[in-house]
Amino acid sequence: MVLEGREMDCIGNTMQKKAAELERLAEVLVTGEQLRLRLHEGKLIKDRRHHLRTYPNCFVAKELIDWLLEHKEASDRDTAIKIIQKLLDQSIIHHVCDEHREFKDLKLFYRFRKDDGTFPLDSEAKVFMRGQRIYEKLMNTENDLLQTREEENDSFERALVATEFIDWLLQEGEMATREEAEQLGRRLLEHGIIQHVTHKHHFVSGPLLYQFRMNFRRRRRLIELLHERSRSIPESHDSPFCLRKQNSDGGNTSFLSVSPTKEIKVVVGVRRSSMSSSCGSSGYYSSSPTLSSSPPVLCNPKSVLKRQIVGDAVGWGFVVRGSKPCHIQAVDPGGPAAAAGMKVCHFVVSVNGRNVLSQDYRSVSSLILTGPRTIVMEVMEEA
Repeated sequence: MVLEGREMDCIGNTMQKKAAELERLAEVLVTGEQLRLRLHEGKLIKDRRHHLRTYPNCFVAKELIDWLLEHKEASDRDTAIKIIQKLLDQSIIHHVCDEHREFKDLKLFYRFRKDDGTFPLDSEAKVFMRGQRIYEKLMNTENDLLQTREEENDSFERALVATEFIDWLLQEGEMATREEAEQLGRRLLEHGIIQHVTHKHHFVSGPLLYQFRMNFRRRRRLIELLHERSRSIPESHDSPFCLRKQNSDGGNTSFLSVSPTKEIKVVVGVRRSSMSSSCGSSGYYSSSPTLSSSPPVLCNPKSVLKRQIVGDAVGWGFVVRGSKPCHIQAVDPGGPAAAAGMKVCHFVVSVNGRNVLSQDYRSVSSLILTGPRTIVMEVMEEA
């Protein structure tokens, strides 16, 4: 029995390492693809001539470094070079003549392999690209697959039924047979793209519910490529929306933020109808004077605000942090959240009618990520 236990531990550790490797690969692939689309949109990728020869769909290394600094994706040129080197190491980009294996801040031509058809599609990359395409098709077409559903007396937003998902794959011509569609579902789950809502089952054809675990639309900051990510999804959720704060020593950031330990005097409150029954008989709350996990206490009900935020192609444009209650740590000045009036230091009271005062930022992030594109939030404003 001891041997069997060790064998089980070995298998478990191997699966965890494999999952971590797949997660890192997925992030690099998605980040690289988002950068490629942004560079096409910004006209940095185009046909260029050198020595009477035309090189289609390429960019100049030096111009890309300038662009990264201009868009605050890196704090200095050395950091920018390291970021793009990550993409070069993963064969996402390459020198047009394959003469340079190191990315150089010079007037050299590089190209995304996806733009010239040389991307090495191994089995893992194929699954992620297939998963991303299916995710985007579900988001962009009219269907009722993703909706609020119940399993084991719990409600799960943006969930799909396995059998309906298989039917949809067949109708859309993604797979030829039900067996192939079910096998695709299993591969998507094994690669961390979808998950059973309570993490109890593999993907099987039937009435079980599943959710997309990976948000392909969250805009990844390129600086993330230089940092190791946590191995589990709850720990890696920095907030699923659009932003990720750069290191404090980086200097420039493109959004407003506040340290979760910064002391702020706040006086906030809400009506009884906005709170759960645990608020007490008085019906009003106010918060402690810091952004800590201290529970709210009695004060002015006018400080509760309702915000409706419609996510765009890259997210909602804010970051949550803290717990009990969590707070808004950062807001993209040009994002949907800012347009809706969301501000740094707001405390989060409810999301889509669900009270979240007793939850931490990971739970709130997951709730929003698996919910509808339009979210309605109640927040407590600082005094």
